[in-house]
Amino acid sequence: MRRPRRVSISIMADGEIRPAKAADVEPVAELRAVVMRADLERLGRYDERRVRQRLRDGFAPDHTQVIEAGGVLAGCVGLRPAPDGHWLEHFYLDPNLQGRGIGSAVLRMVAERCDREDSRIRLNVLQGSRARRLYERHGFTVESEDPVDVFMVREPAPAPTDAP
Repeated sequence: MRRPRRVSISIMADGEIRPAKAADVEPVAELRAVVMRADLERLGRYDERRVRQRLRDGFAPDHTQVIEAGGVLAGCVGLRPAPDGHWLEHFYLDPNLQGRGIGSAVLRMVAERCDREDSRIRLNVLQGSRARRLYERHGFTVESEDPVDVFMVREPAPAPTDAP
């Protein structure tokens, strides 16, 4: 897989997405802890150490992009190849930037890439998370769920046809 280049996020005047580096792991682990805390506490699953360690254990810089605003970490998104498509992982956005269309812009970018590759996208989101509505707006449907996780999938959009 070729490494993504830096891309401007049109919704943010000073925002861009760049390839992740190994050194990003700790700031991203901290962001994950902040973003997921309320949902994990609501589900009775918040653990100060574990929330960061799970990110460290699954962080793959080659498949992750970092979202920056004004040169500062604002979020991240991972797209890990899988035998039947991709897994969208580690999609976190600073709570102060949520609700401004940034997550939608990033998700559109990811979906467009997967559409070009004719590749489905899978993800899991915590039960009751507001992020589920974002995913549903972008064509994800529930594949299965349990008391903690909702597993969702988005099939690739059909390629446009040339009409006469």
